[in-house]
Amino acid sequence: MVENINGLSKVIAPQSLREVPLKNNSIKEQSFAAHLKSAIEHVDQLQKQSDVKTEQLVKGEVTDLHDVMITAQKASLTLETTVQIQRKVIDAYNEIMRMQV
Repeated sequence: MVENINGLSKVIAPQSLREVPLKNNSIKEQSFAAHLKSAIEHVDQLQKQSDVKTEQLVKGEVTDLHDVMITAQKASLTLETTVQIQRKVIDAYNEIMRMQV
């Protein structure tokens, strides 16, 4: 479970994102886009791993139910965290748009 939380911290706040120089906006935007794409690919990879292990369990190829359940929970928790982050970003955007200048 601790590994899962550490894995989520990579999705939420990658360390290299803080190391981006603030002088060039295009570099920041490209770097942010790359980190965002990487985080989404990580979520997708966990979902695919869960699907594969579940399918193997159904076929009888895997007998360790605990491993299958742990993989499914990792995928579920990561996806739920991603959805919550998305909601917070949308809420923040809407709040900024409501500000009067």
